[in-house]
Amino acid sequence: MNGHPISGPLSRSAMAYVLAGGRGSRLMEMTDKRAKPAVYFGGKSRIIDFALSNALNSGIRRISVATQYKAHSLIRHLQHGWNFFRPERNESFDILPASQRVSEDKWYAGTADAVFQNIDIIESYAPQHMVILAGDHIYKMDYEAMLQQHVEQGADVTVGCLEVPRHEASGFGVMAIDENDRIVSFLEKPQDPPGMPGRPDFSLASMGIYVFETKFLFEQLRRDAADPNSARDFGRDVIPYLVENGKAVAHRFSRSCVRSSAESDVYWRDVGTVDAYWEANIDLTAAIPSLDLYDRDWPIWTYSEITPPAKFVHDLPGRRGEAINSLVSGGCIISGAQLCRTLLFTGVHVHSFASVQDTVILPYADIGRSARLTKAVIDRGVRIPEGLVVGEDPEHDAARFRRTERGVCLITQAMIDRLGA
Repeated sequence: MNGHPISGPLSRSAMAYVLAGGRGSRLMEMTDKRAKPAVYFGGKSRIIDFALSNALNSGIRRISVATQYKAHSLIRHLQHGWNFFRPERNESFDILPASQRVSEDKWYAGTADAVFQNIDIIESYAPQHMVILAGDHIYKMDYEAMLQQHVEQGADVTVGCLEVPRHEASGFGVMAIDENDRIVSFLEKPQDPPGMPGRPDFSLASMGIYVFETKFLFEQLRRDAADPNSARDFGRDVIPYLVENGKAVAHRFSRSCVRSSAESDVYWRDVGTVDAYWEANIDLTAAIPSLDLYDRDWPIWTYSEITPPAKFVHDLPGRRGEAINSLVSGGCIISGAQLCRTLLFTGVHVHSFASVQDTVILPYADIGRSARLTKAVIDRGVRIPEGLVVGEDPEHDAARFRRTERGVCLITQAMIDRLGA
């Protein structure tokens, strides 16, 4: 290593800067009212809670979140769930909406611009390093390990990377590296991704996580902002420039992925499509899921509503409140209904004789008597009418709801309202 000696944790002098402006259009109607980072996940959390919890658990105590698209529910969640930072302990938590602070007509033009427009706010805290994070992925990671590597190798930028099969890598920014993990090329969504040294069937894909020394980052952002041809984006502009003109180093996620004794594989998910979202949530109902939400050494912090315990009532043939291989959150009432491989968020009420299988139900939905739901995602607050059947007739489902290629039905209240029109 040709970098600098390290004394003590670097996380305490770092700031985590979370880019949470994403529209998430591939989640269809789920992001009609909320940004992708604010989408519910795992029974109690929102997607952004994973990046924020990673930062907190890594020892970072200065966090900023840049918001833009349909940010109200995201901002409200951050105010409710993440308001425990104390300035007197040198902690800070800033929500930074795109507020036209630089010029009257300027929203955040790209990911780099979302940091550039707030340089003065960041400077007031004087962090030594910046950890730039995407706010829309599900994973557990210790950023301290990445900060340590950045300093040890004397890098200008360190890029968090996933090892993915080459045939799956064309949807990512892909890095070619040398034997010292120095990045020699950065290709945005290449048709023929380069393999890794010693592992030709795998490619290194960018996770959208970057570490910089703060002063150096500001120099690069000002240089990029002065370039009329730049898209003001880390992946498209800043990182490729530093690969060509500086020292860019890859940090492998396997070196810093946090795993409990129950987790065998490295876990990272982009739940950016309805199918991927449904699958990642339903996976949690397995006896030993790939993602361990019970790990008390690395908790996923969030806003927890005050709710009564979940309740299961009635015990008659055909009308028995029961759940098998399912997750049921606080405030739910399973009233003479059957659940199998299903995840219920807070406050869901499932009425008598209903049958729900392979379904994700967001908070405060109400499932009517005798409804039969299979392989669905039910949005927050939706009232499923009595006797509705979903998941048994593909053509009928596709005519009424948003049905994916893999047969998952996304149902919103507007779709239900149209049924009675």
